[in-house]
Amino acid sequence: MSDDTTQNEVKQLGKVGVLFGGRSAEREISIMSGTGVLNALKSKGVDAHAFDPAERSFGELAAEKFDRVFIALHGRFGEDGSLQGALEQLGIPYTGSGVMASSIAMDKIFTKKIWLSHGLITPKYAVLTPETELRLVPDDLGLPLIVKPPHEGSTIGITKVNGYSEMNDAYTLAAQFDDEVLAEEFITGRELTVTILGTGAQARALPIIEIVAPQGNYDYQNKYFTNDTKYLCPAPLDIALTAEIQDMAVEAYRALNCEGWARVDVLLRASDSKPFLIEINTSPGMTGHSLVPMAARATGMSYEDLCLEILKTARLKMSKGSKQ
Repeated sequence: MSDDTTQNEVKQLGKVGVLFGGRSAEREISIMSGTGVLNALKSKGVDAHAFDPAERSFGELAAEKFDRVFIALHGRFGEDGSLQGALEQLGIPYTGSGVMASSIAMDKIFTKKIWLSHGLITPKYAVLTPETELRLVPDDLGLPLIVKPPHEGSTIGITKVNGYSEMNDAYTLAAQFDDEVLAEEFITGRELTVTILGTGAQARALPIIEIVAPQGNYDYQNKYFTNDTKYLCPAPLDIALTAEIQDMAVEAYRALNCEGWARVDVLLRASDSKPFLIEINTSPGMTGHSLVPMAARATGMSYEDLCLEILKTARLKMSKGSKQ
């Protein structure tokens, strides 16, 4: 591709807003992601501008007259369909999944129901409410088990429960973030993640990453602020198992009607190498420690080229003949 062709393509992208920050519990990570994306797009010659929905109104967003936006928000009010709905109303094409897919993917309980209806494998679970007899949950799911808020990411509010006496504290922590709480069977094994790029039949999986965290604890600190976690990319898996997990991740992505890009987290059970779907992130991290750029690099795609490819997929989803 010639430089002239590249410059013409960049010019056609028009004025671009990079949305980051926001009001969710993941604001700090979103600022890191968005700053990286903004700088990458600018380095490619894109007319890119920062926009923080926590500090500026939707009226100001409309007044900016962006031709498209790159969503680098994580969590509530950015990844959950609410922002996507506002952008549809404003007629501003955006990256990532549409209103419904974003909303479903943000809800780990609803996501599990959809996956199970498609015959996909995910750990056994229970929905906890204030009326739930917490002491009975381990009898059903076994120990250890995981308790987490179903609408948060970045391991926020999550607890590994090793004994009956820990259930109350785990529930109390997760309930600070959600009215309902998710309890999930604990899968002992290898932690994997699969980046998906594209939409529909064109959706493709990038190389699988295996995450090897200190003492198996891939928490908020080890995700973003230390260099102690090791990442193996491509993951050391045989060819057949690699293909099986990639196909499963793409199927999980399509089952929710996701678009543009996402990251699917998988656990590979140690006892029998059986993969289990854990969750899907429709606006994954793009920080220096993030996994999507790492998977892209394994294919020879730079961070800057990745950001540009994602930006080019920005569109409205809810009407035919939508502005591109």
